[in-house]
Amino acid sequence: MSFRVIVATTLSDSGLTLLRGEIGGLAQVVQPEHLHTHPDLANAEALIIRDETEINAELLAKMPKLRVIGRAGAGIAGIDIEEATRRGIIVMNTPGINAISVAEYTFALILALARYVIDAHNQLEKQQWQRDNFIGIELNRKTLGIIGLGRVGREVARRANCFGMRVLAYDPYVDEEQLSNVNVKLVGMPELVTSSDIISVHAAYTPETEHLLNVGMLSMCKPNALLINTAHGRIIDEQALLTYLDNGRLAGAALDVFAHEPIDMNHPLLQHPRVIHTPHIGDSTREAQHDLGLMIVQQVLDALSGHDYRNVVNMPIVEGNAFTAILPYMQLAESIGKLQHHLAGGPIQRVIVEFKGEEFQRLLKPMTVALLRGLLMPVLGAESVNYINAPILAHERGIFVTQAKGIGSAHYTNLLTSKVQWAGGEILVSGALFNHTDPHIVQIDQYRTDIVPSGTLLIMGSYDIPGVIGRIGTILAENNINIADWRTGRAEPGGHTLSVVTLDQPLTDEVLEKIRQQEYIRHAKQIAL
Repeated sequence: MSFRVIVATTLSDSGLTLLRGEIGGLAQVVQPEHLHTHPDLANAEALIIRDETEINAELLAKMPKLRVIGRAGAGIAGIDIEEATRRGIIVMNTPGINAISVAEYTFALILALARYVIDAHNQLEKQQWQRDNFIGIELNRKTLGIIGLGRVGREVARRANCFGMRVLAYDPYVDEEQLSNVNVKLVGMPELVTSSDIISVHAAYTPETEHLLNVGMLSMCKPNALLINTAHGRIIDEQALLTYLDNGRLAGAALDVFAHEPIDMNHPLLQHPRVIHTPHIGDSTREAQHDLGLMIVQQVLDALSGHDYRNVVNMPIVEGNAFTAILPYMQLAESIGKLQHHLAGGPIQRVIVEFKGEEFQRLLKPMTVALLRGLLMPVLGAESVNYINAPILAHERGIFVTQAKGIGSAHYTNLLTSKVQWAGGEILVSGALFNHTDPHIVQIDQYRTDIVPSGTLLIMGSYDIPGVIGRIGTILAENNINIADWRTGRAEPGGHTLSVVTLDQPLTDEVLEKIRQQEYIRHAKQIAL
């Protein structure tokens, strides 16, 4: 079997050998800047790139046979994923393959700053022997603050432990239980910046992390703190960084990434005497490039041949199913995710799913993606999270997804059950699809129910005593709120009940608070689905 593949980046010899050996020599290597004018675009079935190459709708229109885009690296910025998905093109990346290289390079930059390596080298190159000008600091007993405790952040923490450093970390999607193999104390951002001698950035770039280190945060840094960024340039407000370098609040910065790349050669950061700057080479090691080349090539070949789909960042692949046919299943899963987000008592850290029945088992991947979208959409917005990027955003936020058996107790032939957990709590929701088209919520924790998940819902926990429905109904009627549906489930007679009331109009804050104040109400929440 042979495929036509265009490689528009540098790829390790091992990767190219695997590619050409598997596909009969039909791989073509082109410079990224020549990709848009390459004469064989119309025949290409796969494209392998890095982050220096932009893939837009115009280019995709020239590649009608394209089936796979393989990004050699973790980031997917610059790829029009929506257009790729609309055209049925798989977009995949290689997350985590460069963690050790970036972590080691982070320490190269830390040591270069702490010991004035670059300045000392430059002075000696000018034939000036000035030892007294370069009195640095030891890392031992210093405090390192790590922003983002993903794969790279944890590798940095392990190396910092070896240097005898105290390690603080900020990552709202990681808890202490996940840190058994690394000596790190989780803290908030203010404590991290005020306590750290050295701050190293390893967070993923999202709307939430843009300019995370801004004027306010940088003003809180310890005097003479050092700042390292090997993650993404837009996490730091570059103008604020210049201000605090100029006034001496920060002793120095080492930057491998910038807000715009390649950086303008006249940018003041490149001229600043307190800045070490390198051209985004944190993962540029022989080992990382070897592993990266092999990984992306094997992923592309497996996807082209239909053997496997790994690290696909857009729509999950479901062979033999049109999207319109599986959409009701995804809508059910998405509704469950939305409901769980609103009912959760804190940031969700883990999602445990169970799929009962052959019908649901067959759609495990797309339904899981849809559930994650439902969890994230109330926070990030419908335009920011979709079926394409939901797994990436969940991963970046430290949300772990696992499968289990026996967590759902509702009796349906096909049933999706999801249990989400956060620090100190969990909630279970089960759903089924009636007539293969109509989503219904059939269980919330131990309470059986039957809810159509749409519109405005009032979810109330109450005591199982006479008159609750009548009294709540009276409050709603007095405020011109019409009830479309009322479902009540109870765990046992005389115990606790859970009611889900579908309303034609949303409640005002005053009415909702009045309901909460009733002595027979345990809790009440209004949700829009």
